[in-house]
Amino acid sequence: MPVLLVHVLVLGGTTEARRLAENLAAPAPGVPVRFQVTTSLAGRVASPRLPPGDVRVGGFGGPEGLAAWVREHGVDVLVDATHPFAATMSRNAAEAAARAHVPLLALRRPGWVAQDGDRWHAAGSLAEAAGLLPALGERVFLTTGRMGLAAFAGLDASWFLVRSVDAPEPPCPARMEVLLGRGPFDLRGERELIRRHRIDVLVTKDSGGDATAPKLTAAREAGIPVVVVRRPPVPEGVPVARTPDEAVRWVRKLYASG
Repeated sequence: MPVLLVHVLVLGGTTEARRLAENLAAPAPGVPVRFQVTTSLAGRVASPRLPPGDVRVGGFGGPEGLAAWVREHGVDVLVDATHPFAATMSRNAAEAAARAHVPLLALRRPGWVAQDGDRWHAAGSLAEAAGLLPALGERVFLTTGRMGLAAFAGLDASWFLVRSVDAPEPPCPARMEVLLGRGPFDLRGERELIRRHRIDVLVTKDSGGDATAPKLTAAREAGIPVVVVRRPPVPEGVPVARTPDEAVRWVRKLYASG
């Protein structure tokens, strides 16, 4: 039986993107489709964990550049598996897919859900989150990543424990300590950070997933408020898969008839 080769471009940088590439690259006996996977990384992390298959690093030059790359490299399917807060890239992917006439799927892990005892405060942006802090606490555990720290730079009365994969660049809060780390993080370690640094408020994006969720449990146990920045919506009309397995099934279904 002839095998159909399908080129899938995964806009990655997340654990789900890496797992999707692994699942697509794995042979599936009896299935007349083989996937050539290219994962694109933004290049913002110094030492990313590389997925199987081809990897490219760097931007495309907006939706026009992405559409051109898709056409030039014979991409058959585009999967947006970027971070839930990479709104610009998601918009570019939707426009590029429409320009290049290729199917697009968004892979998004589910967001977090508040539990009994949580003291969550929703914010629509980092700037809104910063505006809430003076009324909630003075010692802030800031886990929104190194991008966007400028939103908190004017809060001179607050002290920040900033955790990120790579060192942040200014503008940054005047009073802060930087903690470099990459998830997953465990509950014991998060409890100790909150205790040792006398944290009285946590700020996080609603990234979802298990890798960084223990901080929410630790905050609940400590009785401290959590400012949760809402994630932007997926572009209208783009189908969404919640897990890598679901995404694989969606892609395979496109070619179920060969």
